[in-house]
Amino acid sequence: MTATMPAPVTLEGRFVRLEPLTLDHVPDLFAAGGGDDDVWRWMPAPTPRTEQDMSALAAKLIVDPHTTPLAVIHDNRAVGWSTYLDCPGFDASVEIGWTWYGQAHWRSPVNTECKILLIDHAIDKLGFNRVQLKTDNMNIRSQTAIRRIGGVHEGTLRRHRPRPDGTWRDTVVFSILDDEWPPHRTRLQARLDLPQR
Repeated sequence: MTATMPAPVTLEGRFVRLEPLTLDHVPDLFAAGGGDDDVWRWMPAPTPRTEQDMSALAAKLIVDPHTTPLAVIHDNRAVGWSTYLDCPGFDASVEIGWTWYGQAHWRSPVNTECKILLIDHAIDKLGFNRVQLKTDNMNIRSQTAIRRIGGVHEGTLRRHRPRPDGTWRDTVVFSILDDEWPPHRTRLQARLDLPQR
């Protein structure tokens, strides 16, 4: 088990603000990604079809002592969430996962800045020496994004858990170590400083 889970926190960047997830975020979250099968295809829950579905998912994360969920705020609206997760078996690791954004924010600065804020906080402020990221082996878009931020492929957990549709998910595991992070941060910050398309 992770020695100490990160406490809820607000992290501010240029493009996004991360703040503790609450049920007040649900209407914006549902507007951003509710009912969108493409957004939820590789998530560990079925696509929320109603605000009540979205509220139930958020509530489950909020009360789970092994998660620290944060709403992703862009232009004063919640457009997704990302979560610190317990990382059993590692003494000084934390996982970043359960991440989704509405499609309008794919291929935008949102994910890059979220990961910079989350990894900086975990390593520089909280002293974790390893950040873990996992995704479905069929989610090529997510694997590409994780590699782009500096994630090193550690292996694949075969038949790790069932997907919401009942098929078995193989899970691809990546990590970033504290001494690997500074050059990746510099590179990603430079990308954010480029003119946006």
